[in-house]
Amino acid sequence: MTLNILFLTITVKKNKKTKEAYLHEERVHELYQAHHDRFIMQRNY
Repeated sequence: MTLNILFLTITVKKNKKTKEAYLHEERVHELYQAHHDRFIMQRNY
């Protein structure tokens, strides 16, 4: 959760980047989130 907030903060600070670069970053982050969520689900809390 903290990492997600940190990522969003960094993204906001770098909002002068091109739209394509931003979209690419979003996609990579979504893939990472999906993998991270799957990893957490495998661990039985």
